[in-house]
Amino acid sequence: MTAVVNIAAYKFVSIANPADLREPMLEQAGQRQLKGTVLLAPEGINLFLAGAADAIEGFLRWLRADARFADLQAKYSESARMPFRKLLVKVKREIIRMDHPAIRPEAGRAPAVDAATLRRWLAQGRELVMLDTRNAFEVEVGTFRGALDWRIERFTQFPQAVRDNQAALAGKTVVSFCMGGIRCEKAAIYMAEAGIEHVYQLEGGILKYFEETDGAGFDGACFVFDERVALDAALAPQA
Repeated sequence: MTAVVNIAAYKFVSIANPADLREPMLEQAGQRQLKGTVLLAPEGINLFLAGAADAIEGFLRWLRADARFADLQAKYSESARMPFRKLLVKVKREIIRMDHPAIRPEAGRAPAVDAATLRRWLAQGRELVMLDTRNAFEVEVGTFRGALDWRIERFTQFPQAVRDNQAALAGKTVVSFCMGGIRCEKAAIYMAEAGIEHVYQLEGGILKYFEETDGAGFDGACFVFDERVALDAALAPQA
């Protein structure tokens, strides 16, 4: 059986009229029989799509022909069956809701650490605060060994959690991480603007870490928001 290719991708980039992209997105993804969700907002794009390999690549070629998305990077995994039931393209205020409009990621990113570098840091025992920016129920499925978890129920609670815990992070090197990179990017920017000096984001999140390393240092599986539920370090649905 031919595997279904799954991609997760996002980019913070100014989109003046995101509603104008909705119909073209529906048409291009729909004619390729892709399923999943695309979120559009003035701050950028966030998507989770699945389908045949050539259909996925065709859609990405079309999307990257738009200069705003030319460098969009996708994280790949495979599944035995389609993990989504339908195709949705939604226009939102934010592609990941924080309810903090002063945070504009497209204006400048926080420093990022790639998967291989983080793998090396962990193996060396480097002193890091691995900060899980996901919701508590996601953390229950799996997280980095020894990670700090503020038990937030939704990402809109993250700014208050920073304010409540900021003093404990003073002088420490913090690596924010999440499923696919989008929350940890926004979180890292917020922390840097709040005055936390040594903050990194895990480039591409847990999924990219699994894709590019052996998953060392991560206990359990990564929760995903589709019918696969959770992926192990080999990017296979958890048994």
